[in-house]
Amino acid sequence: MSVIVDKDTKVVVQGITGYQGTYHSKAMMDFGTSVVAGVTPGKGGQEVHGVPVFDTVSEAVAQTGANTSCVFVPAPFTMSAVLEAVDADVATVVTVTEHVPVHDAIRFVAVAKAHGVTLIGPNCPGLGAPGTAKVGILPNKIFKQGDVGVVSRSGTLTYEIVNAMSEAGIGQSTCVGIGGDRIPGTGFIEVLKRFQEDPDTKRIVLVGEIGGTAEEEASEFIKGEVTKPVVAYIAGRTAPPGKRMGHAGAIIARGRGTADSKIGALEASGARVARLPTDVPGLLAE
Repeated sequence: MSVIVDKDTKVVVQGITGYQGTYHSKAMMDFGTSVVAGVTPGKGGQEVHGVPVFDTVSEAVAQTGANTSCVFVPAPFTMSAVLEAVDADVATVVTVTEHVPVHDAIRFVAVAKAHGVTLIGPNCPGLGAPGTAKVGILPNKIFKQGDVGVVSRSGTLTYEIVNAMSEAGIGQSTCVGIGGDRIPGTGFIEVLKRFQEDPDTKRIVLVGEIGGTAEEEASEFIKGEVTKPVVAYIAGRTAPPGKRMGHAGAIIARGRGTADSKIGALEASGARVARLPTDVPGLLAE
């Protein structure tokens, strides 16, 4: 069993005729994902990798039964794309686009939640469940099917840690990259809850970074609600104080959001915290 995506996932790629949409739709199909439609206004009737292109998401959903959208639309138009997918009754929206204006994200995240839509991102690599489906830009070759659920704010660290796990013979149930922007559609707690409820996820890896308080809040949830073993890694131990690093959400304020505060909170919750990304497989094995 996987979380968020499954064998019934049918993907419509918004922006499929652009370079990124074209490239990653093929990669998703190679992974085994059912990509059933693409959308680019004004290019309806075309095909990309044999996938029909429509002018609107509602038309794509009506004709193909798509239930999940992957958004490769430029930042100025991302809000309109997400709202269009929500209006078309898509159940899950994965927004890969970065540099989305904060006020736009505030609006479309709120609308998605009000409609019960699972929104991953913006500024995220997406999610993948080995042997099931992938929606986003996670590299196909890093995965191995197994029982570890991975949730991460960092795309690059996700790739590094998942690859290290697979090389060590440790597979994943589902890997969810929630993105590092200040207004994420889905946070750590929502994904941890799904992993806790998933019978095929036996262990959990949480990958965080400096800035914000998401990891501290996740620690409280782990302490009170999660019974499965958790291994964590926090990026930014050596970040110079007073300098903004990395993602838009990497902002430290009033002593919260530092690497030390996050590591301390996670350790207090019972999680094992790795010093290096490559230490994660060893802690999982223990």
